[in-house]
Amino acid sequence: MKILGIIPARGGSKGIPGKNIKLLGGKPLLEYTVEAAKASKLLSRVILSSDDKEIIAVAEQLRLEVPFIRPSALAQDNTPSIEVVKQALKFFEENGEKFDAVCLLQVTTPFRNNELIDSAIGKFIKGNFDSLISVREVPAEYNPHWVFEEKEGILRISTGENEIISRRQELPKAYHRDGAIYITRTSVILQNNSLYGKNIGFIDTTGSPYVNIDEPADWKSAEELLKIPPAPEGGD
Repeated sequence: MKILGIIPARGGSKGIPGKNIKLLGGKPLLEYTVEAAKASKLLSRVILSSDDKEIIAVAEQLRLEVPFIRPSALAQDNTPSIEVVKQALKFFEENGEKFDAVCLLQVTTPFRNNELIDSAIGKFIKGNFDSLISVREVPAEYNPHWVFEEKEGILRISTGENEIISRRQELPKAYHRDGAIYITRTSVILQNNSLYGKNIGFIDTTGSPYVNIDEPADWKSAEELLKIPPAPEGGD
């Protein structure tokens, strides 16, 4: 399967100015994702999608392919990721190249590695999914079966059930997107205008180092994670 890896990194970050190329642990944030993507054995091609000259310059120093400059209209705060992906696919199609799927790798989740990327792609291919996303398990206290919604001053269980599940052990597992990996078939993107489709696979990253950098507090969390030595292999 021919899979295009897209690393989106626009300029104009407001929460953390210059976030995508700000130094984290002595290297640009972008570099963590570039290293993982370039080390993947299952991505057919890896590119940067950016509107920003400084980000592009750093990407080129890292020997990441930058085949085009993203239009400013697709680099706004409210620009949907799918529009960025569609623009990249259109660019390559106009230049005679097509891909079976796209793997979107956001710079703001720097601690995913090439093994995770390839594991996700392998599962995506074997499962014949429309898409596959990386997820983390929701803590029991936030499980949708224990979450309430307010309607006209009355609380209702968010799942629509009449009786709440009383024991934690009986709760079904629930997950949330962690933003590290999105893999989608090109046909689903172009025909359904969706990054998900109906048949969504997943890879569970619960327990691995994780941060999704949006605010200064997230950056501090990333710095703290870099200080934690890796767990020793093996054991009793």
